[in-house]
Amino acid sequence: MTMRTRTLGITGPQVSALGLGCMGMSALYGEADRVESIATLHAALEAGVTLLDTGDFYGMGHNEMLIGEALRAAPAARREQALVSVKFGALRGPDGSWLGYDGRPAAVKNFAAHSLQRLGVDHIDVYRIARLDPDVPIEETVGAIAELVEKGYVRHIGLSEVGAGTIRRAAATAPISDLQIEYSLISRGIEDEILPTTRELGIGITAYGVLSRGLISGHFTVDRQLGAGDFRAMSPRFQGDNLRHNLNLVEALRKIAEQKGVSVAQIAIAWVLSRGEDIVPLVGARRRDRLTEALGALDVTLDPADLAAIEEAVPAGAAAGDRYPAAQMAHLES
Repeated sequence: MTMRTRTLGITGPQVSALGLGCMGMSALYGEADRVESIATLHAALEAGVTLLDTGDFYGMGHNEMLIGEALRAAPAARREQALVSVKFGALRGPDGSWLGYDGRPAAVKNFAAHSLQRLGVDHIDVYRIARLDPDVPIEETVGAIAELVEKGYVRHIGLSEVGAGTIRRAAATAPISDLQIEYSLISRGIEDEILPTTRELGIGITAYGVLSRGLISGHFTVDRQLGAGDFRAMSPRFQGDNLRHNLNLVEALRKIAEQKGVSVAQIAIAWVLSRGEDIVPLVGARRRDRLTEALGALDVTLDPADLAAIEEAVPAGAAAGDRYPAAQMAHLES
């Protein structure tokens, strides 16, 4: 496996063709193993993964501190190649409840100060609000990040889960490196309007949820018991008939993967990789074995016949259920 690179409008170190989404090492997927998490981070860096994605609200800062610890213990050359992408703005209560989003300029700078401290770095490579604050114009939020760029605390400005109109307004305010948004075989909503807009403006995509939170990884089963704190227990796509329908799609995909001698996860990631050089899939591996499997997708080549077979097995719009519960869907722009 040779790590390829892609362009996200980011200068400096090269962006690896796959990034590592670190959320599951701290939150929302049940208990995680700290030692294995750090080992997985180190294995990713050693394999040439440069993009590490986190959020200041993942485990209430735990995830940033975990990444900071892993970077401090990594070889200097690997540490210098790492690009850390941070989402901010989500407000949490002591009980873990979600209290909305804050994109006010003063809040942006406050969030950044805490992230810099927890990560143990002097700058954040890509900084973005996790969801649009409906009470604050995106121009004000992006303008505050631009001030952090001018002062050297942030290198690049990103966006997350916003629609085409907001993307245009943000890009008119300051240069935008990339949009982070869910994109997978069963989450293809960006193809109609958002992806054409980012391509017109020269903005890259970091695609999260490429395995739909494990749903299309090939490892999820209908009888799997989800642990306490695993948000998939409330996710519509993991419920009842929706789950059975979606796992039938996975079985159709498995047949294609087996014909190519690869895993379901690898063919699902390879499909996202095939969608364009401006897209970097984030893999949410929490263990080294899952990371190794994901990296194997870089060696999978999909020819036109493969892509046609995948499209027939899992056509656009085939998934049953929304990708988030209704309350969270309300915070997303289409």
